[in-house]
Amino acid sequence: MRPAPSRSPGSRSTRILAIAVAMASACVISAAPAGRHHPTPGAPGIGDSYFPGLGNGGFKVAHYDLDIGYAPDSGRLDGRTTVHARATQDLSAFDLDLQQLTVSSVQVNGRRADFTRKGDELLITPRHFIPKGRSFTTTVTYGGIPQPLSGPIVFGSKYGWMKTRTGVFVACEPNAASTWFPSSDHPSEKATFDITVKAPKGLTAVSNGRLVSTRTRGASTVTHWRESRPMATYLATATIGKLDVRTGRTPGGIPVYTAIDPTLPNRNHTDVFALTSEITDYWSKVFGPYPFEETGAIVDDMPDASFSLEVQSKPVYSAIRGETTIAHELAHQWFGDSVSVAHWKDIWLNEGFATYAQWLWDEHKGRRSAHDSFRRYYDSVKSDDPFWKIDVADPQRDTMFSGAVYGRGAMALQALRERIGDQAFFRLLPAWTSRHRYGNASVGQFIALAEQVSGQRLGDLFHTWLSQPGKPALS
Repeated sequence: MRPAPSRSPGSRSTRILAIAVAMASACVISAAPAGRHHPTPGAPGIGDSYFPGLGNGGFKVAHYDLDIGYAPDSGRLDGRTTVHARATQDLSAFDLDLQQLTVSSVQVNGRRADFTRKGDELLITPRHFIPKGRSFTTTVTYGGIPQPLSGPIVFGSKYGWMKTRTGVFVACEPNAASTWFPSSDHPSEKATFDITVKAPKGLTAVSNGRLVSTRTRGASTVTHWRESRPMATYLATATIGKLDVRTGRTPGGIPVYTAIDPTLPNRNHTDVFALTSEITDYWSKVFGPYPFEETGAIVDDMPDASFSLEVQSKPVYSAIRGETTIAHELAHQWFGDSVSVAHWKDIWLNEGFATYAQWLWDEHKGRRSAHDSFRRYYDSVKSDDPFWKIDVADPQRDTMFSGAVYGRGAMALQALRERIGDQAFFRLLPAWTSRHRYGNASVGQFIALAEQVSGQRLGDLFHTWLSQPGKPALS
């Protein structure tokens, strides 16, 4: 027989320690949160049925810091945008929406990140995955010559970043914000903004919120604006041109800032500053407190744009517009800007309400009651007009700004007012803007609140005026 091998001192305790370490490691691994070690890319869109690629999954944006320079002679834009966000999943990669422009670098938390382009998506892969719940920053440096978008969506007009004689007119609804800055470009992705614009001396750059500073840098003027209230990306602007600026306060004390191209025709026939002040104060009584730090207007010479837009805090007008247009765009500060759509199919909550506000303004000024405006509109549209075939509660992408969304939408509100009475109706409007202030909402939520405030079942009324194919009969 062979003798048993001898053991070195301490070998038994060493083996016990090794086993204990292995067991502890196994316990640590099994106790790790599910999915913690399996980060995944964020979705390239939020799933909006009209614009499936807009918005991005895997994170929520809190703030945008835009620093852009624009050269009107060449049309070139150079930008550096920092997106402050929080991960909503363990994030291995994520997208931002960005059209046309060339990206030179991307940093995540100050460290260089890999990126690729796929259509209108900027796909970003950070060096290390971002844990769920973690805040992070993404800085994108980019440049190029932005081009406006066009098509049937916005009245057949160009929209987005539009070159003018002296600068640029910026009006981005619904999907053109990403033509000039990387973003999660969907109204459900609201955030605060700092927007800094460098432009040649002699030009004025106007953006959202309040003016923080203006300074000279060589042959340029650098203007810093801050929007401290949550804002949808399509409501951001950086309109630049030779503009006459007037500042002050409404009679109710709200700061006002207007900027108007001095060469526009009819500029002496419409007092934009006075009308903006008067209408803002009146809507503050009807719809609830004004939701932003400043009201105002930007009026520029933009013949290619056949529309105005409710840019947050300062609507942009492509020419001098009349009283009811100003009433319409300022009503949007409550209906569309402060309370934004959850999905683009809910656009009636913006346009139907703002159109109805025009009727309320005429009623307030003693020109015509809202009921009479309703009857005039109703009588003007023939029974066989396609107007009556559009489902205003889901009007489809290419007809989301059709006349039916505006007119039939306003008629639905007057029909509601006549069903539930003035007392309940004028309680409902400020209740709606208060409940969803700085947030997002759907048509279904408005119907539910109307039923709650009125104590009535209203599904038949909304179906008739928003969705029923064919011209409704009047009782």
